[in-house]
Amino acid sequence: MPIAGKGMLLTSMDIDAADEADFNRWYDREHLEERVAIEGFLEARRYVAHQGAPKYLCLYSTTTIGVFNSAAYKARLANPTEWSQKTMARFKNMIRAVARITISRGNGRGAALGIIRFHPAKGSEESLRSFFRDALDPRKFDGIISMHLIENDPVLSAPAAGIPSVSTGSADWFVLMDAIDVDAASRAALSALIVNSEFKLSVVSTGTYRLMWDLSNSEIPA
Repeated sequence: MPIAGKGMLLTSMDIDAADEADFNRWYDREHLEERVAIEGFLEARRYVAHQGAPKYLCLYSTTTIGVFNSAAYKARLANPTEWSQKTMARFKNMIRAVARITISRGNGRGAALGIIRFHPAKGSEESLRSFFRDALDPRKFDGIISMHLIENDPVLSAPAAGIPSVSTGSADWFVLMDAIDVDAASRAALSALIVNSEFKLSVVSTGTYRLMWDLSNSEIPA
């Protein structure tokens, strides 16, 4: 499976340069492992922007989207560590999307990620899914390993306690493209935009990101 599970949390943010070293240390030494250890979480992948904004991006995969409404997850949100409280208060331009993974095609994971965020027209959801089941075929794009569609849940994507203001667009969808490098991700994103323009999608943003590191639940000591 290119993406494990059926649920995903996408978070993205900027941080002031003066706080960046501590922010990265927090993510790498506390936050990723703390989140992936929650019951129902399967893995997390952490990225930094090659082109796009916000600068940092993280994808958390879960068994189902219901994990984000579970007692275990809510308890963690309600009881952040002191380091988490301090760091999260510094987030800027925050995006938080709790989503269903509705399409995931290909085998394997890439060293880079292309991302397209768009707003589906009301009433077009089923036709869009049908369109993307064919369009998100990694064999059509050189250097693309797997491709995915994730759909925000507006209720679960609402602002969470302790996390600063979240960008609007809780009903937006995202196309994710796992690539061998940022050049392949950029080419695929451009090709997808050309195809999508024929479908008249309302594109919010695009970006390409480099993988920093990832962590699976099975790697955390019992």
